[in-house]
Amino acid sequence: MSEYAGDVSPTETWAALKTDPAAVLIDVRTPAEWAYVGLPDVASLGKLVLTVAWQTWPEGQQNPAFLAEAQEQGLKPGQPVYLLCRSGVRSLAAAKALTQAGYGPCYNIAGGFEGPLDPTRHRGTLAGWKLEGLPWRQG
Repeated sequence: MSEYAGDVSPTETWAALKTDPAAVLIDVRTPAEWAYVGLPDVASLGKLVLTVAWQTWPEGQQNPAFLAEAQEQGLKPGQPVYLLCRSGVRSLAAAKALTQAGYGPCYNIAGGFEGPLDPTRHRGTLAGWKLEGLPWRQG
């Protein structure tokens, strides 16, 4: 078994969520990020974003209840899982962990919600869900 199914762009994720009724989007950022930065909005697809923090805040430790919280929100084995964080780092770790736990296929959304820092240390100018013009809302 591979570590995870691979990296996909936000636009590829949107297409998969639109065409596959079983596909699910999990935002693994923190509650503060959901509230203040925003959330992907997949309501027009008849779906909800699962919000399951990969790390605790403010400690930054891996959330020991990550899998249990994902299951509580409806995650089931065998469904395609698309994981999103700020820039694609935490979601990569979560994709690997869920794959190892028998879920998936699990995909990491490259570029995340806001993308990496640009040369002026700003996010949102190089990559990400928001930059690609996909629906989102303030938390």
